[in-house]
Amino acid sequence: MKKAVVTVLGLDQVGITAKVCTILAETNINILDISQTIVGGYFNMVMVVDITEAKESFDATAEKLKTVGEAMGLKIKMQHTAIFDAMHRI
Repeated sequence: MKKAVVTVLGLDQVGITAKVCTILAETNINILDISQTIVGGYFNMVMVVDITEAKESFDATAEKLKTVGEAMGLKIKMQHTAIFDAMHRI
């Protein structure tokens, strides 16, 4: 199983989770774990996703999420879990 981490940060607004989940579903990416909080009006979400069966390349999906985020005034990033695994080994 290949995994990635999707992070979302910005001012809270209606439809953030729906937009991100729609892109992931259209790309055949499964959400394994999701956590979201709103603190002082700021929306923060972290998702662990399975990219094994993704219909598009990792970079294409990451760019699509980034573009939607920019349109909504959010910072959305998708990163391979290997980055986080390496950080914890240091």
